[in-house]
Amino acid sequence: MEIDFIVTWVDMDDPQWKEEFAHYSDKKINEKNGVSDARFRDGGFLKYWFRGVEKFAPWVRRIHFVTSGQKPHWLDVSNPKIHLVEHRDYIPQQFLPTYNSVVIERYMHRIPGLSDHFVYFNDDFYITNAITPERFFRNGLPCDIAAFLYNPSWSQWYRRIKNNLKIINSHFDKKEVMARDHDKWFDPSYGLRARWNYLLKPYGKFITLRTPHNAQPYLKSTFEEVWAVAEKELTETSANRFRCVTDYTPELFRTWQICRGNFMPYNTYADTKMFPLMIKPKQAIRAIMEQSYSLICLNDNVHIRNYDQVMEQIRRAFEFILPEKSSFEL
Repeated sequence: MEIDFIVTWVDMDDPQWKEEFAHYSDKKINEKNGVSDARFRDGGFLKYWFRGVEKFAPWVRRIHFVTSGQKPHWLDVSNPKIHLVEHRDYIPQQFLPTYNSVVIERYMHRIPGLSDHFVYFNDDFYITNAITPERFFRNGLPCDIAAFLYNPSWSQWYRRIKNNLKIINSHFDKKEVMARDHDKWFDPSYGLRARWNYLLKPYGKFITLRTPHNAQPYLKSTFEEVWAVAEKELTETSANRFRCVTDYTPELFRTWQICRGNFMPYNTYADTKMFPLMIKPKQAIRAIMEQSYSLICLNDNVHIRNYDQVMEQIRRAFEFILPEKSSFEL
């Protein structure tokens, strides 16, 4: 089984990108969340993403590095494992330029040469300890946790998840799915994280699934199936250049995959952790230094106190565990 990685990145300091972004964002009335710097900056840690891949996941077949046409000056694009991908290579031209991550993500299956089995990374997801292909795929299926999360939030994220669920509930019968794949929905490894599976078993509709915010394994066929049934909805909302409450998010594809039974049960929280840097910078730094998890997310926020100091401490932590240049660097 060949497994590819996809990672998306943007250089928000690129003059051309800044000019285009200013042009479209000034003309667009949208939620502040969609144009926040925290959506686009990377803290300068991208090289540690590549170092982590080479050291801890050398088995990856190919890395599809997705940008709007940029590349870091230090990246060795002659490395045979790197495939530079521009948005225009796989996203329909009428939706470009786009600054909406969900649009960039929903067309991923169209990336030329993409393996049937792939793992999607945001550029704030990092591998910080040894990881095997079986962490992402077993028996040819993605490893994932099928567990409901009761979340009555009215955040933008939750409202967009509700859009996904309309499609899911129109194509799947929850009771049938859970009966068919009972052992996958009630796998002992989930522990208390699956308590809502038991409480909501009689309820007839799917609600929000727990979504570990980190590297996500997919089957390319999942995207093809979803597009076959929701082409109208996905195409119409691809016109949203910035985040919008009418969006459909990647959780649509993940939830479809789980409802199809195309997954192997795995408690992804066992080796995965998201650190909101606004409230947990020290914990994030310690987790990197101690390599407490195989996969971490460093979740940015414009309200991080002492931002430059926090970024420098994180850089030192990465340098501590990944001091050697990778073959992806010039």
